Amino acid sequence: MPHSLKTWRVSPYLLLTLTALFWAGNWVVGRAIRNDVPPIALSFWRWVIATLLLLPFAWRHVMRDWPIIESHWRILILLATIGTGLYNGLAYWGLQYTTATNGVLLNSAIPILIIAISALFLGERLSLRQNIGVAISLFGVLTIISHGDPKMLASLTLNVGDFWVLASALAWAVYTVCLRWRPSNLHPLAFLWVLAMIGLIPMLPVYLWEMATGRQMVLNTASLITVGYVGIFPAVLGYIFWNRGVAEVGANRAGLFMHLMPVFGTLLSFLFLNERPQGFQIIGIGLIFTGIYLTMRQKQSVGLR
Repeated sequence: MPHSLKTWRVSPYLLLTLTALFWAGNWVVGRAIRNDVPPIALSFWRWVIATLLLLPFAWRHVMRDWPIIESHWRILILLATIGTGLYNGLAYWGLQYTTATNGVLLNSAIPILIIAISALFLGERLSLRQNIGVAISLFGVLTIISHGDPKMLASLTLNVGDFWVLASALAWAVYTVCLRWRPSNLHPLAFLWVLAMIGLIPMLPVYLWEMATGRQMVLNTASLITVGYVGIFPAVLGYIFWNRGVAEVGANRAGLFMHLMPVFGTLLSFLFLNERPQGFQIIGIGLIFTGIYLTMRQKQSVGLR
């Protein structure tokens, strides 16, 4: 872990791309392990691992920046409740009931939700080029999900799991937009550690309730590897990369990178499941990257700073 994330010279677009990769894996393992690890347990232990891993690196920054934390406690509680509590719990809960296709489709609505929230409540607008880029990228996602057949989209039906996933997507969109008000002088590691710690507080009683209802985590190699993965990559690295990416390029541009998750889902299936990409998947990937390129080409910065 670097001494100061602010000294990095890594492109924010690379960080956002890696975040999409980590989070694509998060959805895959969350769905695969649903019978062995209940949703709230997975979310709770994910953040327990994250707080323990971050503690040696974040503690001195937390102590130094404690006055900043005290003076901004309201926004920190809001961000923690939405970003580390609601989003993960709702997403894992939804994966108990919905298909992977429906889950990815609904999660891909996050960039549109970010733009809608920014426009409705903050008065922000995208340029014509960026709107075209968003539309092309979303069309690429739909192409992958529908296997190039629009009739498949019409046949999709929403169940209770889909509503939970959609609620998680809305929570993440709100979190991303609200990053505008994060204390800019709070060290990134201290910021993430505080969010993780605060987010665990409302999760604990829900986790205890889940266990009381008989939903126990099965301890085996697969479940332990899964919890370790979601604690290290989607939680620690993913959130650090995402927070910095949003700070540098804005919420609207950063949100577009969520469209890379179906792309990485396809590639991960090819690498680990020996599923060869189909023609519609290649077309969809090309459309997604075209949309991202058009959005990034805009010279005037748009969104959060």
